[in-house]
Amino acid sequence: MDLSSYLWPFFLPILGAIIALLHIRWRHYHGTPALGIFLMWQLAMGIGASMVYGGLGHLLFADRVAEAIGWPTGNPFQREVGMWDLSIGIVGLLCAKFRNVGFWSATVIGAGIFMFAAGIGHVYEMVAHGDFSPGNAGGVMFMDLFYPLFLAGLLIYYYNRKEGRLTKKE
Repeated sequence: MDLSSYLWPFFLPILGAIIALLHIRWRHYHGTPALGIFLMWQLAMGIGASMVYGGLGHLLFADRVAEAIGWPTGNPFQREVGMWDLSIGIVGLLCAKFRNVGFWSATVIGAGIFMFAAGIGHVYEMVAHGDFSPGNAGGVMFMDLFYPLFLAGLLIYYYNRKEGRLTKKE
């Protein structure tokens, strides 16, 4: 596998950041509104588009995805993971429409629990079974473990700024 196999999980979150920065600059946002726009694009692209893409991969190209993860082909886990990824991906995309902290919190919590648990599963597969396949030990593992923490931190920071709990002095 080439380098792109390891780096593709970072593409849509980075694209979301680029779109957010262009949106912020174009609309001249500053402070808390700019932070909200950045978070919204991370949820829409980093969770939404990424999970829809992953879900379609699990559903339409199940054997290819299983091989990339280091799992046997023909495994029915693909349908379940694919449907979960697709459904939470749609919820992530809806964050662009429903721009409120409650909806965003539910999205971060739901996606975050699944992603972090999957990340722990990747680590377990590496340690217990020596599975260092790109789809198990590559960028997917790092995104699963750390992206939910990044989103949760960003959401908490945004919420506290929006509610006036943080001032410029802090």
